[in-house]
Parts: sequence; structure tokens; C-alpha cells
Amino acid sequence: MSPPVRPVESDGKLPEHADVVVIGGGIAGAATAWELARAGVSVVLVEKGRIGAEQSSRNWGWCRQQNRDERELPLAILALRMWETLSTDLGGDTGFRRSGLLYASNDEKDLARWEAWGRMAAGYGVDSRIVGGGQIAAMLPSAAKSWKGGVYSPTDGRAEPALVAPLMAEAAQKLGATIHQNCAAREIEFSTGRVSGVVTEAGRIRCGAVLVAGGAWAGMLLRHHGIPLIQASIQSTSFATRELPELTAGGVSMQDITIRRRLDGGYTVGLSGFGRLHVSPRGIQQMRPFWKTFVERRAKLTYSFGASFFNGPDSLQNWRADGISPFERQRVLDPVPEKRLLQRGLAGLAETFPAFVGAQIAHAWGGMVDCTPDAIPVIGPVQSHPGLFISAGHSGHGFGVGPAAGRLAAELIRGVTPSVDPKPFRYERMIDGTDLGGMGMM
Repeated sequence: MSPPVRPVESDGKLPEHADVVVIGGGIAGAATAWELARAGVSVVLVEKGRIGAEQSSRNWGWCRQQNRDERELPLAILALRMWETLSTDLGGDTGFRRSGLLYASNDEKDLARWEAWGRMAAGYGVDSRIVGGGQIAAMLPSAAKSWKGGVYSPTDGRAEPALVAPLMAEAAQKLGATIHQNCAAREIEFSTGRVSGVVTEAGRIRCGAVLVAGGAWAGMLLRHHGIPLIQASIQSTSFATRELPELTAGGVSMQDITIRRRLDGGYTVGLSGFGRLHVSPRGIQQMRPFWKTFVERRAKLTYSFGASFFNGPDSLQNWRADGISPFERQRVLDPVPEKRLLQRGLAGLAETFPAFVGAQIAHAWGGMVDCTPDAIPVIGPVQSHPGLFISAGHSGHGFGVGPAAGRLAAELIRGVTPSVDPKPFRYERMIDGTDLGGMGMM
């Protein structure tokens, strides 16, 4: 059920030494590896499965500033600037197009929130426009539904998730980084309190710094070393249609469903806020910090108890460096898409856009969105363990900020002045009693 992803060729023998080891080949890890390689840092990227095969290829493909939490907005602004030249910089088409993104709603609370957000974002120079129902009708003339209003950003855009992380990994390779797929990291080694290496299933790599960018699996690896990360996963369902008429060149969010135009002439369709919460030991333990987020989202969630309780990213598993790790037992996290959500998505398309009646699914997939309680990622060092860095908990919007998240992580690893203030993303907020609250703007 995995979406097709651009293949990347792995390098051969694992190097014995590198300045930095990046664990995880999604967009967060690949972007960081590329940025480090550009700066002349020797870097090894190890990925338990395939580059970009988990959530980095399973998202909607939106590249936006609009409706970002203010704490994350500077990172999103930087990312959009980077997206503008990324295809040229990487030497391959990422699919990025500044095609505009529209949110439409009949909920007065949504409209009020968007209007307040626009006033704040104007101070950052973001082009976000409140639009009325008539304007939306003009923008979507084929729509059978009407909306009270919405918010539109003509400068936001979209890209192809199946292409970007692989292109970043290949660009890093060209600059001297080595990429090793089907090569799980089993343990991080420490000497005199600081990072000294990584033990993988293919051998040991000596290094002075490690970035844990393992998506939904990051918390499991960190907890194995006694480093808590408040992180939980929600299963999402999305699908791509076969070729359809172009009703929008960009993306539209319509409360229950979203659509995004694809390079292949179809649309990626997402189910806004709908998902499945897998009951897990770690989830039960983390119920308190996630309570506000759970209350906000529970109306669109379903629940299940199954194999993931014992072998998923939020399960309780132990292993040794000389034994098989959970990351080798599950190379690619590939949840089955929910049939009821696929049916709901197709019905929503047909109801909203009569031209889409009879639309066919080209492929469908499930994803695991790793979230923090405040929906803000952790990007930065673990102060108690010198040389250890994290880029995880991107909460379903890591693809859009991915290039900038990689740059920020690389700058912090190198010890140079960061491009944006890293304070909102600090790891220590997870453990120092900071009130994480609930989700901000998503």
C-alpha cells in the first residue's frame, strides 16, 4: 500500500568514521545530511528501510506559511524561500509550484481564527488574504458547494513528496555523504558523557555528533537511551486519483477533505483531521500531556487495539546492540488505509466537484503522523548528552518546513549562527516542566 517513491542507490561499505551520523532518511534527515555535506562536513545517513518511504512520502505535499503556529512561522517563511530554488539546487524537479493554497469553511470559528492569524502574519510579511464566499466561488467555479468564507495565500505552493527526500539524499551523496538503506541504527554510543559513535546492523561508525530524525520511531530510539521524548502517532489515510480535469492548480482545504494538484494530472486527497489512534503502552503513559490535543481532535478519531500495541513505534520493546532491533523487524511503517475514509474521500470529491464523479483511486496509503502535544517539532541539541541532536515530532507539517528544518539542524550541529531562532523547538521543553498546552494553528 506504500505510495511509489523515487529509488535511491545505497553506498557500499559502511564508513568507520564520520563527523556526523544522521539516523533516518525522511525529509528531516535527508535535508540535514545535504546541508551538512554542502558545508564540507563528513556525514553518514543510515535508514532502516528506504529513503523517504514513511511519512515523508505520505503527506499532502503542501508547502505553506499560511495558518502556521506563530512559533513555527519564521521556519516556514525560510522554507518557502528555499523551496523556490530547491529544484535547481538539488539538480532535479521537486514538483514545487507556487500555485496558491485556499482554506474554505462554513464555521464562523474558523473564519475568526484565520482573520486573527492574518493580522499577526502581516507583521512577518506573509501574503494571506481573507476571502468571501463569492470570491471562493469565482476561484472554484466548478464547485457545487458554497462556503461562507476562507483564507487564501497566492504565494504558498505544493511539491511532490515522493521525490523530495530522495533528491536531497542523492544531492548529499554527490557532495560526499554516504547513504545506507536497510541499515538500522541499533544504539548510540557515549564516552565520558558525549556521543562517540553509532552501532548499526552493518557495523559501528565512530562520530562526534548524531542527529535522530527517525520520525515516528525517534522516541523509541531515544527512550532506549533513557532520553524521554513526548511523542505520539496518529494513523492517517490518503489517496491519489487518476488523471482528472484541473479545477485548481494548487491545494484546497474544505473542512473534511483536502485536495492538491499533482504533477501526474491527478489529485492527492486527504481527510482533514480524521485518523486512527492505536492504543499503545506509551500512549497510555503520555495521556496527560496530550489530553488537550486529544479533546480537540477526538470527534474525528477512531480507536483500535492491535499488533502495534506490541511492535509499533509507541510499544515497549527492549533490545541489545548485538541483537535484532525493532527497526529491523519493521523496515517500512506501512499501515493499511482505512476503507471507510477512502469511501468518504471519494464521496466528498463527487459531492463538491461534479466533474470528479467517477474519480478512480490510482493508489492509496496509510501514514503514521508523529506529533508533540503542542504540534511544534523538536529541532536541536539534547543538552544533557553533548553531541546528540533531534529533529522529530513534526506533527504532520514537516514536509513543508523540511528544507528549513534541515538547515536549522545542520547549523546547530555545526555550532554556527542559526537562520531562525531555535528556542521554540528546544528539546528541554519536553522535560523541564514547560506547559506544552495544546495544538496551535496547524
